Amino acid sequence: MRYFLLVYDRRGARLTSAPQVFDDQQEALGARFDIERSGLGDDIEVVVLGGENLESLKTTHARYFGSDSLPAAS
Repeated sequence: MRYFLLVYDRRGARLTSAPQVFDDQQEALGARFDIERSGLGDDIEVVVLGGENLESLKTTHARYFGSDSLPAAS
């Protein structure tokens, strides 16, 4: 399983950057904590999702991937 860190702008209904990919869950959660601690505001949602690949997450968590201009995964 891989872990995908997403930073989602609720107001704009889009990801603010390309998903970050991690092989280690604790590393992904640490990165999430660092981003949240930076104070992005109430309209920004930071999540870590686990899955086999980004394509499967686009199916199970479609609300994060509604834009055709999705940034590429890093």
